[in-house]
Amino acid sequence: MCAKLNKTWKFAPAPEAKLLKLNAVYGSFINGQFIKPSGKRHPILNPADETQLTTITYANALQVDAAFSAAQHAYQKTWSKLSGLERGMYLYRLAEQLKLHARKFAEAETLNTGKPIRESKNFDIPRCIQHLMYHAGWADKWHYITPLAHQKPYGVVAQIIPWNFPLWMAIWKLAPALACGNTVVIKPAESTPITALLLAELIHICNFPPGVVNIVLGDGEIGKRMCAHAIPSKIAFTGSTEVGREIQFTAQRFQKALSLELGGKGPHILFEDAPLAQAIEGVIKGIFFNQGQVCCAGSRLLVHESIALEVKKLLQKRISKIRIGDPMDKNTEMGPLHSKTQYNKVSQYIHQGKRDGLSCFEHPASLPENGYYCKPIVFFDTGSTHILSREELFGPVLTVQSFRSVAEAIQIANNTPMGLSAGIWTSDIALANAMARQIQCGVVWLNSFNEFDPASPFGGYKQSGFGREGGVHGLAEYLQ
Repeated sequence: MCAKLNKTWKFAPAPEAKLLKLNAVYGSFINGQFIKPSGKRHPILNPADETQLTTITYANALQVDAAFSAAQHAYQKTWSKLSGLERGMYLYRLAEQLKLHARKFAEAETLNTGKPIRESKNFDIPRCIQHLMYHAGWADKWHYITPLAHQKPYGVVAQIIPWNFPLWMAIWKLAPALACGNTVVIKPAESTPITALLLAELIHICNFPPGVVNIVLGDGEIGKRMCAHAIPSKIAFTGSTEVGREIQFTAQRFQKALSLELGGKGPHILFEDAPLAQAIEGVIKGIFFNQGQVCCAGSRLLVHESIALEVKKLLQKRISKIRIGDPMDKNTEMGPLHSKTQYNKVSQYIHQGKRDGLSCFEHPASLPENGYYCKPIVFFDTGSTHILSREELFGPVLTVQSFRSVAEAIQIANNTPMGLSAGIWTSDIALANAMARQIQCGVVWLNSFNEFDPASPFGGYKQSGFGREGGVHGLAEYLQ
């Protein structure tokens, strides 16, 4: 029966499917209004069926200048003059508007990124609302925290957003910056701008002073222009390690403050005393959430050798039951990858593993004919030096290695140039706490994975970046 269903790809279409109405073409949002679309046009596609959703026009140099000038004027004349309580009220109002339009935003996020509607509806949008409310509460209080009491906002901040969590990452940066009194110019990824544009509509509805939030559309060249612009004193970027290095060079050259959240190669460390049923679900969530397109994905599984065979069987059984298909279906667990480019990249890594003769297990079902769908796959006994164990794949690909001792597990976990996240699965809390201090990662979860809270700081070590987002530490990133 399951095999039959997996060929139809229809389980329970979500009611959100008919809420979204988009303009045919969008321009940037500058100084409180959408500017007339002009310039280079870029189609925005639905990765599930490759149909066009809308079109955006890239900002030109004059429009980027106008966005930063508007942000600077808003900071000097209005936003910095408001009390923290007043700024917090704007953020709270925005959170309430997002609540009212949550289903529409969930649909937009799913259509634009390919992530399942149940993730957009139950994870992305609720966390956006949480972050707005959390930082609304801090807006009139951070002055009284000892480390922050005598600090001041940077003024104008440039923020560059990735394509994997378009709205959440925008809110993650926007909320603390505004709470601390800064104004912002945001650039969403050129392929996933829809929820940022819908957010601009809510900002207008909430009567934010013009210029407090500006959203410019464009590709990496626009991002480079933003980073080198004379007005912003601070840059915040989430994205690939390669682009992060370029931005770091630009920030140093122009003496700008910088925070980077880059790639990761997160390990799960699974001990023999771990609750296996819970651990297997955590591993599945850790790597296949958002099709594996997550910087903190748990893409490496390190298993104690005494349970390696049992874990292998459980993984194969659970992976074979993952529902792949229409992301607008409420029961879908995995949708398509974000783009043709990403699909080709992940496919090359998978082919490399197969060419090298690695043992693997791939989801058995056939895939929809259209869209950038990729079967979840696990490679066994990959070894620490193999490319699949060292490079960030950003797709539904899990590697498995075994270990004999705690020391060996720590050595394997740290044997990558990145250090963003890790998960430890054990019933021995003392062991977990001791290991967490030795693993070179910014975030270590215990008997869980991909759990987030607006009060908890998030960020990386080594080539995974620097700076923190969330909590008091995240507020400090927007003060000097």
